[in-house]
Amino acid sequence: MPRKRFDLTFPPRQATKAITYHLVKDFDLVPNILRAAIQPGQEGRMLLELTGRKEDFEAGIAFLEAEGITVSPAASDIRLDEETCVLCGLCTAVCKPHALELAFEEGVLHFDKDKCVYCEACVIACPRRAITLSF
Repeated sequence: MPRKRFDLTFPPRQATKAITYHLVKDFDLVPNILRAAIQPGQEGRMLLELTGRKEDFEAGIAFLEAEGITVSPAASDIRLDEETCVLCGLCTAVCKPHALELAFEEGVLHFDKDKCVYCEACVIACPRRAITLSF
């Protein structure tokens, strides 16, 4: 079954609703919460991986948006400043899901957003601060 990752932004009034329950029960989607920062009465964020059928994705996303939740593709908030990066490879050494791969001969650092889990290990490891994450 297809798997997709989404970055959800919750308005303060939605922070206490059982959103993932409805994705499972009403839309037959399997959620995997990779990261979340949600507090009652405050705007919240969640990195959510969903597994399910294409038509269930569409219905589930429509439900989330109807609830006032902003849904974006995952890893849209990760930035790599290619001019600052010196291809040292420290970020690839700490990236456990292997979302970063150094192609030294090409002079490029490849980033696979579908593997990223927003752990921020690469951000911390980068001595040049060429990688930034807003979550």
